[in-house]
Amino acid sequence: MRQGFPRATRGMVIGLLGGSFDPAHEGHVHITQEALRRFGLDRVWWLVSPGNPLKARQPAPMVDRLQRARALMRHPRVEITDLEARLGTRYTAATLARLMAIYPGVRFVWLMGADNLVQFHRWDNWEWIMRHVAIGVLARPGSGLKARMGRAARVYAGEQISGAAIGRLGHMPPPAWAFADMPMLAQSSSEIRARGDWGQAAAQPGAAQSIEPQKAG
Repeated sequence: MRQGFPRATRGMVIGLLGGSFDPAHEGHVHITQEALRRFGLDRVWWLVSPGNPLKARQPAPMVDRLQRARALMRHPRVEITDLEARLGTRYTAATLARLMAIYPGVRFVWLMGADNLVQFHRWDNWEWIMRHVAIGVLARPGSGLKARMGRAARVYAGEQISGAAIGRLGHMPPPAWAFADMPMLAQSSSEIRARGDWGQAAAQPGAAQSIEPQKAG
């Protein structure tokens, strides 16, 4: 395995949660724990992105965001990574293609909030993503109906997994996706930044926490 890359062996199912994590917060922790429990994942890797191609505002320095995330997300089956920076990729499809080449035999599940499913069809090579990895969608406040009515959900309605089969999502041949209803935390990372709770105190755990949509690919 390459230096600085997380370890994984053939047959493992790895959930990937991408985003700017600007800042990481209890909402990210919550959806990660729910994904581990509901989708039958062996591990979850947080992909702390260098920046969001769709946003004019760029995030706090990578070192601060990684430090904050590692201080907050303490779980033996979760790893905080800067893989996109190491790979030099900007878009999710390119990141997935590189990871699939580096980790042959590992099954990846892309994790996203329901709000991202709403506009998933705007992502670069979104249909390639659907055809190559399973996708686990986690409920977000106010986005459930919009997500189910979105273009991606409608185009791939026949590939949605439900019921007990959700627990084997990572073993389903893509295209396959599942929607997990769950208790939600209606919070926002932008609110943290607006309050001034993210900046000088960026790496300090215990500050007010929240959740924001992950980056679009």
